[in-house]
Order: sequence, then C-alpha cells, then structure tokens
Amino acid sequence: MDLIKIDITILKPVNKVWDFFTDPEHITKWNFATEEWVCPSAENNLKAGGDFNYRMEAKDASFGFDYTGTYDEIIPLQKIKYHLSDGRKVEVIFENIDANTTKVIEIFEPDPSQPRDMQRDGWYAILNNFHKHVENN
Repeated sequence: MDLIKIDITILKPVNKVWDFFTDPEHITKWNFATEEWVCPSAENNLKAGGDFNYRMEAKDASFGFDYTGTYDEIIPLQKIKYHLSDGRKVEVIFENIDANTTKVIEIFEPDPSQPRDMQRDGWYAILNNFHKHVENN
C-alpha cells in the first residue's frame, strides 16, 4: 500500500507545536476537517503503549465517530508513531527548522475503502486547522 505524506510549516517553536498537537485541551480546538465538524472531547495517554481517543462529530449531531489508536513510539519534540484501531500506521515528524519555525510531516496508511485524494485532502484540512490554531494562539 502506498503511503500518503503531507506536511505544513508553522511559524512557531517546536515545543509549542508539540504541546498544541498533543494536549487534549488544544486537540479539541483544531481536530476537524471543516467548520461543520467539531472535536468535543480528546483523551491522550502520550506514551508508548498508551491509547488516545478523539471524538469527532458533525455540529448538527447527524454523525460522529471515535478516532482511536495506540502509540508505538514517542520521541518528545521529534516524532510520534501510532497505529489506529483498524491497524493502519501513522507517523508524525516534528522538524525543528529554526528557533521559530517547525515543519510537521504526517505519513499515513490510507483506508483502502476510501478514495486516496479524499483522505489526503481531509488529513491536510485538519493539519491546516492545526497550523492556524498554533499560529493564532
């Protein structure tokens, strides 16, 4: 299976980017692809073998699901590897460009039942929401 790779450059230090990416209080503010969705709750046990659960819901309550998985490797301020509850693997790399610039790279196994372009666009929309949240706070 061909992996999908997306990235974004954020004009903030890596420690802030890491904190906003991993802190449940912040995750609920950026973890959705469109304004029609919300992430009302997030649980995050950030350690190898730890689990996470991010609740994703349509604002009109017409649909929702739990985005769940288990961490495989955590290198603080550098890398997070995890697998989703369906077994697909994800890697997030935090590249410290300089004191005030961080590149976030996400590499993930796509869901074979969904179109690749739709998945790439959806994951990128969430990453872009993250980018906006970090730079505006």
